[in-house]
Amino acid sequence: MEKVEVVVAHNERATLRVGDVFVKIDADQRRTDVEVEAMAMAPVPTPEILWRKPPVLALAALPGTALGHLGEPSTAPPAAWAAAGAATRTLHDAPLPPWPGPGIDELASRLDGECEWLIANGVLPAGLVTRNRQLAETALRPWTPVFIHGDLQADHIFVAGDEVTGVVDWSEAAPGDALFDLAILTLGHQEHLGDVVAGYGTDADRDLIRAWWSLRCLTSVRWLAEHGYGSPEEFPEVAVLRSRP
Repeated sequence: MEKVEVVVAHNERATLRVGDVFVKIDADQRRTDVEVEAMAMAPVPTPEILWRKPPVLALAALPGTALGHLGEPSTAPPAAWAAAGAATRTLHDAPLPPWPGPGIDELASRLDGECEWLIANGVLPAGLVTRNRQLAETALRPWTPVFIHGDLQADHIFVAGDEVTGVVDWSEAAPGDALFDLAILTLGHQEHLGDVVAGYGTDADRDLIRAWWSLRCLTSVRWLAEHGYGSPEEFPEVAVLRSRP
């Protein structure tokens, strides 16, 4: 008998796995609309949509295994990380999706609010927040938008050997900064940044990628804490913030 595996569960969405089927339940159907349309547009492998009946979306499991997990060493070979970089470049070279993505002003406002909350509530030391905020702000400069996945964690890229078999979780896809995708892909996996950039096939500003690491982590801590992911001191995102010079 197949077992029900809870992949993700909080008060915004839940993902369950039963055998080779993933069932996603999302309170915000706009996210699911984006996911379905983005998968149809993306020039990289994506899960097969088995059926959709709002608020539920059923997807077929992808072959292979996740490239990595935040907070854990990746067992994938360097060639797999390079392949992930190449797949990301293929996505970025595709036509832009027709809906808007977050702009610089919106991102800057969110960064301000999250940093103020972290300090005011004593969640993280003020010096740690301020130092990373200064790094994060350098990412907020004009960029030429490309088709980004928007949440390209290593967990969301599946590989078999050195081949990308698929990319999941497209609800944040939008026009955006190419370096943001590269940053999320390598967040917590700094040792594979060179492999990813080599596979991407063009120069990428590594200082700006690192700036996006700081911004992503600073703006994630409150959400993780409020959605039951434990103590902030134990978050891999906080470990990344502490590792920044």
